[in-house]
Amino acid sequence: MYYLYHIPGKKIGVTRDLNNRVTLVQGYKPSEYEVLDQSDDIDYISDKEIELQKSYGYKKDRQLYKNLFNKMRINVTEQTTTFPYNVDDLEKHLFENVGLSWSHEEFGQFEITDENIPWILTNVKTSMYNENRCYIYNKAFYEAYFNPKHNPDVKLTGNAQFDLIRNWAAVRGIYEGGNSHTQYVKLQEEAGELAKALLKNDKPEIIDAIGDMVVVLTNLAYLEGLNIEDCIDSAYIEICQRKGKMINGTFVKNED
Repeated sequence: MYYLYHIPGKKIGVTRDLNNRVTLVQGYKPSEYEVLDQSDDIDYISDKEIELQKSYGYKKDRQLYKNLFNKMRINVTEQTTTFPYNVDDLEKHLFENVGLSWSHEEFGQFEITDENIPWILTNVKTSMYNENRCYIYNKAFYEAYFNPKHNPDVKLTGNAQFDLIRNWAAVRGIYEGGNSHTQYVKLQEEAGELAKALLKNDKPEIIDAIGDMVVVLTNLAYLEGLNIEDCIDSAYIEICQRKGKMINGTFVKNED
């Protein structure tokens, strides 16, 4: 099934996997987008996408959705991403393939964008085995455009943190192969690590354990069909008006 989705004020697009494409990759919760149409007819959905992009006033895609599957086939290894063209011909193919994305086991999701094409063209190298192929180094590409520690465009605050965690988990197969029960066991393991760190007053280990627990809770929530942000919001709404007092180092709410 092909889904025609709308992110208000941003774009209209097509995908076969709303959760992966819209939530994990682009960072929008289900409440932040709408499905305008769906069909198993790729010709219909491709034409409808362009029609609605025009009617809503968005920038029209360069190619029909159905033609994206004729896009270049890249080869991804641990070290490099290789494009099936020589360096001189690469630029036009990159612009024809804006939006093409692929996954790397260590670095997560990569995507060709208008913004990173100049970097690719500057750093691409001709294959020593075939002059009609060229490649970039994955680590360098990641550091330039996708590493949140070095890239100010990647947010590490607010909900974007949880989006990065979910993307990391999806790429590593945690959602496909795991379940909430195994994540709960993992949570108890991390709680044990936190207890050890607290007893030792080891601040770096405390930070590490708390962070690991947040990652596990994020994944547990997702596997239960929830977003951890919504869980946090729900908890805060519940506690924000509570009244009570501290007893033996613990806040005890007043009985209703």
